[in-house]
Amino acid sequence: MKKMIFTVLFVCLSLSVAQASVVQNIDAPAAQKLLRGNSAVYLLDVRTLQEYFDVRLAGAHLIPIDSIAKRIAEIPKDKPLLVYCAVGSRSSQVAEYLADKGYVSVYNLSGGIWAWQLRNFPVLKGGP
Repeated sequence: MKKMIFTVLFVCLSLSVAQASVVQNIDAPAAQKLLRGNSAVYLLDVRTLQEYFDVRLAGAHLIPIDSIAKRIAEIPKDKPLLVYCAVGSRSSQVAEYLADKGYVSVYNLSGGIWAWQLRNFPVLKGGP
C-alpha cells in the first residue's frame, strides 16, 4: 500500500513539474534571432508610456508592469512571448508572473532595451 501511494505521489509531482512553465532569459543577440526567426512572437514592453515613446522595439505592445494583471487577457497564450523593459528587472518579474499563469513560451530580454541598443540593433523613437 505504501509503495502504491508513493508511486501515485511521484507521478502527480512529475506531471505538475512537467507542466510548469519556465522563463528563458536570453541576451540581445538571441532575442534578435528569435524575432527574426518567428513572426508569431508577441513582443511585450512593460515600461512606462514615456519610456516607450523615448525608445522601443518595432512591433512592441506596451502594457506597463502596473497594468499587467488587469490587461492579461490582451496577452496571447498561443504565441511565444518576449518580454522586455529598460534593463531586464521589471520584465523578469512580468515573465515569471506570466509563466505562473500558464503561459508556456516566455522569454525575458536580459539587459533590456539598453543591452539591445548597445549592440546597435534597430529601435524606434517617438510616438507610434
